[in-house]
Amino acid sequence: MSTSSSSTAVREQAPEQVMPPAEPFMKMVVRRFLKHRLAVLSLGVLVFLILASLIGPHFLPRFDALDLNNPNQAWPSLAHPLGTDELGEDVLARLLVAGRFSLFVGLTAAFLGVIIGTIVGAISGYFGKIVDTIGMRVTDMFLTIPLLMLLMVLSSFTRGKTFVPFLPQDLQQLPIIVAIIGTTSWMGVARLVRGEFLALREQEFVEASRAVGGKSAWIIVRHMIPNAMAPIFVAATLSVGDAILLESALSFLGMGIQPPVPTWGNMLTNAQQYMISTPWLAVYPGVMIFLVVVSINFIGDGLRDALDPKLKGR
Repeated sequence: MSTSSSSTAVREQAPEQVMPPAEPFMKMVVRRFLKHRLAVLSLGVLVFLILASLIGPHFLPRFDALDLNNPNQAWPSLAHPLGTDELGEDVLARLLVAGRFSLFVGLTAAFLGVIIGTIVGAISGYFGKIVDTIGMRVTDMFLTIPLLMLLMVLSSFTRGKTFVPFLPQDLQQLPIIVAIIGTTSWMGVARLVRGEFLALREQEFVEASRAVGGKSAWIIVRHMIPNAMAPIFVAATLSVGDAILLESALSFLGMGIQPPVPTWGNMLTNAQQYMISTPWLAVYPGVMIFLVVVSINFIGDGLRDALDPKLKGR
């Protein structure tokens, strides 16, 4: 009797095992991302460059204002921290204003390409069979086209034409370049999303949605795309770097946005003829392109690690 009562008391005193509450998804992603030091550093560099491009020109001379005291390339000074170009324009002001246009092209063109690629990949991966075959063959066809050559041809056909009435003529090429790059750089995202959807469509939650009569469009938008956001986010970050490089290459070759509108690409073009006398005119935009593209790639690596479900216990 005493033994039974003592064991009952022990059971009553034993603490119940309570499972710790699940960590919120976004909190987990942020925690993992912050452990990736290069990604955090790159994010800081990218944010600094964006803010400098947006705010910095307000505290500097106009990017197209001529310094009559320095009509030619001048060395860096207090008045012009990065010197002046061949026209006497402040290089730092032009560099920061050029960042606005180059970053705008990169971000908007990448967004457009990710949207198109997600739609094509989602439809191909979800429906499969003949739809998948047609979608992937169209994607393969675009992949075989030399992208830079196609961009040059399309850009030459649209140069000098007015497509957006409320934009000044100098900026007419800006939305055209965005549209051209965005509509010709979606293929990698499409193949990535298609692979994710091929795996997701066999999952139980998709089968359950079909069983209760869910429409295909609803299942794709409400259930499958949110579960495929991790690779989409990573692809989006990498697409920004690719778009900036493409815009810079087009401007460098004289097929992109042209002066007086500054971009990092056309600043490199203008600096070619002064490589011996003032080589720093080419160094500045080259360094900016390098910093932005490398930062975006490291941010993509950090997001990939933070969103990877296989690293649950990290």
